[in-house]
Amino acid sequence: MTILQLLEQYRSGSLVPQKYLVELLSRLRRDQESAPDPAWICLASNQQLIEQLIRLEGKRADDLPLYGIPFAIKDNIDAAGWITTVGCPDFAYEAKTMATSVQKLLDAGAVLIGKTNLDQFATGLVGTRSPYGVVPNPFDPKFVSGGSSSGSGSVVSRGLVLFSLGTDTAGSGRIPAAFTNTVGTKPTPGYMSTEGVYPACKTIDCISIFTLTASDAAIVLDVMRATNHDRTHEAQYHPEPKLTYQFPKPIRVGIPKAADFLDNTEYPKLFANALNKLKGMGYPIVEVDITPFVKAGKLLYEGPWVAERYAVIEDFLKKNPNSMDPSVKQIIESGENYTAAQGFRATYQLKELETLCQQVWAQCDLIVVPSAPRHPTIQELSEEPILRNSELGMYTNYVNLMRLAAIAVPADFTASGMPFGITLIGQSGSDFALLDFAAQWQQLMQLPLGKLKIKPAEQYLRISKPKSSSTHLAVVGAHLKGMPLHSQLVERNARFIKSCKTAKHYQLFALANTTPPKPGLVRLKEGGDQIELELYDVPQEMIGSFLNLIPVPLGLGTIELDDGSWVKGFICEPVGIVGATNITHYGGWKNYLKETV
Repeated sequence: MTILQLLEQYRSGSLVPQKYLVELLSRLRRDQESAPDPAWICLASNQQLIEQLIRLEGKRADDLPLYGIPFAIKDNIDAAGWITTVGCPDFAYEAKTMATSVQKLLDAGAVLIGKTNLDQFATGLVGTRSPYGVVPNPFDPKFVSGGSSSGSGSVVSRGLVLFSLGTDTAGSGRIPAAFTNTVGTKPTPGYMSTEGVYPACKTIDCISIFTLTASDAAIVLDVMRATNHDRTHEAQYHPEPKLTYQFPKPIRVGIPKAADFLDNTEYPKLFANALNKLKGMGYPIVEVDITPFVKAGKLLYEGPWVAERYAVIEDFLKKNPNSMDPSVKQIIESGENYTAAQGFRATYQLKELETLCQQVWAQCDLIVVPSAPRHPTIQELSEEPILRNSELGMYTNYVNLMRLAAIAVPADFTASGMPFGITLIGQSGSDFALLDFAAQWQQLMQLPLGKLKIKPAEQYLRISKPKSSSTHLAVVGAHLKGMPLHSQLVERNARFIKSCKTAKHYQLFALANTTPPKPGLVRLKEGGDQIELELYDVPQEMIGSFLNLIPVPLGLGTIELDDGSWVKGFICEPVGIVGATNITHYGGWKNYLKETV
């Protein structure tokens, strides 16, 4: 089931959490005893489950967004009273507190069922680097499941839980999704708290979410959003991203001018098919050069960011050199050799590449890439463990370095039935906009979910409007880009949508005695002309504070645009134009200032 389906059954009374979850955990335990599943490191005890069910007493599915929803977490994330191993038994410790993001899920009614296997110390994209066992691919055990969040992808793909948490530094929340036919949501760094997550690279780590659908992911992501209070406890501060809930229409979809698939001959055809499907969605397709992104990605493992991994476990590594997976040890030990000078030079190089990437973002709203260039077998990993792992990060390594958001979504299957996935990448804060696009994609493709071979009704693929919605706001004068009051929009996380014009029945006046100088926009019953505007998305919770800044004779009203739509925007009371100068013929405030000041 999806989250939406289970919530529906709870509401109807056909299922109750107290019975459903007890039976689920009992079944998982029986399966684990008869045939140990390496995707799990541990399952909840009876007492741990009972304590969580007690918290649901007196509540209903309408009261909590994740009421009675079973989930799992990767075993580098703390849960109070549970052992955290980070994939290394000699390192294991009992967590004393809940990771902040896990607590948010529990408060929303979710029920923690177990902790999942991972590439040791979250170092790897393969799912084979764990003393708890290799996590085989659910579709064919000869292939890797992807890592480091291998167990988290596997248990969702097989329907054992309805969502799971992984982590993602270099692609660990996306590669397993691609290889298990699930949706992997990697939020913008800073969107959710990483307090209580044992770090890989603390400055760029993210918690990731595995679900069967984008609509389920939107529910979980909304619950996990960090608050300012959460940020006061962060060991590493991440600035809060300015959220975008929908891309401007029409959405400009960027695709690589050239995509590398190494020695895989089937993936190029599957990716071409996916691009044809995208074109069929009716959005403009723009070919872009992703070379600067790929170059930035190479800095992650071929540059001094490896030193950050080394810094985290240096003491343990020196005292317990034989406790680590050989490949993990080799990668992390290499971080000891980097100097501070190399670190600064890499930072400068990354900034230069980010500047080049901004030229790409000027052409498109999101970029679609293959999630992985190929899908290796477990045998191939044993023969070339470092090389095969490194290859998998081709389209993932750069995303966190550049503070981007990304959603991995299923796209097709190979002739032998193995999943093939694509990844949607957007700029910082575009998480919900990407999920909205991913939901449209899933509705179009109608692929079976995970390993379950079921196709859900379309109602379970649609995303409900998020709680934190926004309002379109048109500005006409001192709030335009480059004008004195534009900072008031920036401070309120407003997002620029587009430049546009009013319908053809407005007048613009230069108001007298205002500081800074401001215009007044007036709508006429007859006559008038078009006036240039800028349209912004402003979070609804910010509108109140914005209203308090607006002086008389101005106010917020409703403005008709040249396309016939109506939006909120700055208007002027009739009394305000007494003694004002009619500047309508200039067509806009900036043109007036340019020619008269």
